Amino acid sequence: MIAIFLKLDLRWLCAALCLSLLVACSSRPASLDGYISENGNYRDNGKFQNSDGTQINKSFGELLSWWWERLGNIPDPMRFESVSADDEALQPVAPKPSITWIGHASYLYRVGDVAILTDPHFTQRASPVSFAGPKRYMPPGLTIEELPKIDIDSISHNHYDHLDLKSVKTLAARDPETLFVVPMGMLDWFEEEGITNVRQYDWWQDEVIGNTKVTFVPVHHWSGRSLTDRNLTLWGGWHFDVGGRSFVHLGDTGYSKDFTQIRERLGPVDLAAIPIGAYAPIWFMKAAHVSPAEAVQIYIDLEADDAVGMHWGTFILTDEPVDEPPKLLAQSLEERSISADRFRVLKHGETWNLN
Repeated sequence: MIAIFLKLDLRWLCAALCLSLLVACSSRPASLDGYISENGNYRDNGKFQNSDGTQINKSFGELLSWWWERLGNIPDPMRFESVSADDEALQPVAPKPSITWIGHASYLYRVGDVAILTDPHFTQRASPVSFAGPKRYMPPGLTIEELPKIDIDSISHNHYDHLDLKSVKTLAARDPETLFVVPMGMLDWFEEEGITNVRQYDWWQDEVIGNTKVTFVPVHHWSGRSLTDRNLTLWGGWHFDVGGRSFVHLGDTGYSKDFTQIRERLGPVDLAAIPIGAYAPIWFMKAAHVSPAEAVQIYIDLEADDAVGMHWGTFILTDEPVDEPPKLLAQSLEERSISADRFRVLKHGETWNLN
C-alpha cells in the first residue's frame, strides 16, 4: 500500500506543489482591466462564473478525500489500437470534410482548404513540469510535423490537458500565420510566451475569419493553471461555421442548460465533439465533467447530426477504468435508440470522412 501511495498519489501531490512554486501569485490579466462582460459572467471580484451564476470551487479537504479514495487505483497497462490518419485529411485542400482524433480533446477538422486544430496537445505530460503529473497513455495520433497548414487553433480553457505550452509554441513557430482563438483573459499569457497572432473572446462573441464564422460558446467548467489563479480566465467551447457546415467543440464541461441555448441561438449542428470521460468519482467530478449518458443528452440537446467522443483514453486523470467510457457510451446510445454510427468513438489517429 505504501508503495502504491508513493507511486500514484504523491506524484500528483508533487505536481500540485510544483504549480504553487513555479507560478507566481496571479492577479487579474492586464487585458481585462476595466472589462465588463456583456454576458454577466464576470464578477466584480475579478472571477469568471458559469452561465448559471455558479463557480466550481473544490476545497482542499475534498481534494484530499479524493486522493485517499484513489489509493491503489493504478491504470491497467493495456493500450488501445491506433491507426494512421487519412492522407486526404492532411493535404493542403481536403477533398472531403473530415475530422481526425489526435487524442484527448485534440482534433484536426478539415473542410476544403480550411484546417482547424482544437486544444492541441502533443507532449508527454499534462503538467507544468516534465517529471511529474499525468503522463500520456497513448501517443498522439498525429505529430505536429504531419499536420497541414493550420488556419485556426482553438483553446477551450487553460487547464494543462487542454493548453500545452510546448505544443502551442511549436505550432506558432511552425506557421506564424496560424490564428489562436482563446477565451477572455488569456491574451496576456500567449503574448508573454511570444505568441502574438491571438484573439480572445467572451461568450457569444463571434467573428468571420476568411470563410469561417467563429463563435465562443458557454460550457460549465472552471479555469486555473496554479493554486492562485482560479477562474481568472474564461472557459468555453468553439462553434465553427465553414461554408455552411457547422462544428462545435465543447472543450471540457459538466452538464448544463448551455447546450440547448447553443442550439437555440446557433441552430442544430452538423458535428459535435463531446467529452465522454473523466467522470469518476461522480461526487467530485460531476460539476466539471460529464458521464457518457450525459454526453448523449448533450448530443440530443444540440440536435447534432453526428458527434465524436473525446477527453478519454489519452491522459488518465480520474478513476473510471480507462476503457469504460466507450462501453457506457454504446450502452447509452442503445438505450436512447441512437445509432452508434451517429456518435462515434475514434481510434487515436483515425479520420472520419463526413457526409
